Amino acid sequence: MAELPDFSDLRALFVNCTLKRSPEVSNTQGLMDASIALMREQGVQVDTLRFVDLEVATGVYPDMRRHGWRADAWPDEVWPLVDAADVLVVGGPIWLGDNSSITKKLIERLYAMSGEVNDRGQYVYYGKVGGAIITGNEDGVKHCAQNILYSLQHIGYSIPPGADAGWIGEAGPGPSYLDPGSGGPENDFTNRNTTFMTFNLLHLARLLKDAGGFPVGGNVPAEWDAGDHSGFDANPEYR
Repeated sequence: MAELPDFSDLRALFVNCTLKRSPEVSNTQGLMDASIALMREQGVQVDTLRFVDLEVATGVYPDMRRHGWRADAWPDEVWPLVDAADVLVVGGPIWLGDNSSITKKLIERLYAMSGEVNDRGQYVYYGKVGGAIITGNEDGVKHCAQNILYSLQHIGYSIPPGADAGWIGEAGPGPSYLDPGSGGPENDFTNRNTTFMTFNLLHLARLLKDAGGFPVGGNVPAEWDAGDHSGFDANPEYR
């Protein structure tokens, strides 16, 4: 095995968007645990959340308590972990060929913070890395992953090669990932993709952290608002 960089100063957050509340068994958590174990072996600090267990309000504002909701765990319980993480992995199940409602809710709350800026004046998710893990026993792994990864990159996350992993059994009703005899935990294709995803996330996070974040230049909102458009001409025919 090639010599690996030191990842011990990196921090990762895995958010499980299962519909099942704890302590019910989550097959998504089973696959996420494989990636979590690899990261922890490399000294990465890993935090985990099961999103459905938390009283997170629905909406696209940073604190929904200011918009009529009695309670909202997002600003005090979830956002500090998201903000501190160099790597975010969103995991969830497939239902009707798509991401779960809980996954969609997480993406909406991440989007709610996307107008904030980091200490370099860029949007707050610049310099962070995102990935996706999907499980189910019906088709849709790639569709679900592409939806998550598009959303993450759109709000500022960087996405490395092979940033998703997943498992589905035979199409139609059948065993789930952790069910006895499912073949999920032994599946070489899934295990390879999970391993490659895990290390690619860490490698890109390492590169970005060593660089002090995502490069600044032509991507600072305050500069654009102040009139510095980095050479962009709204009337190119007059260039």
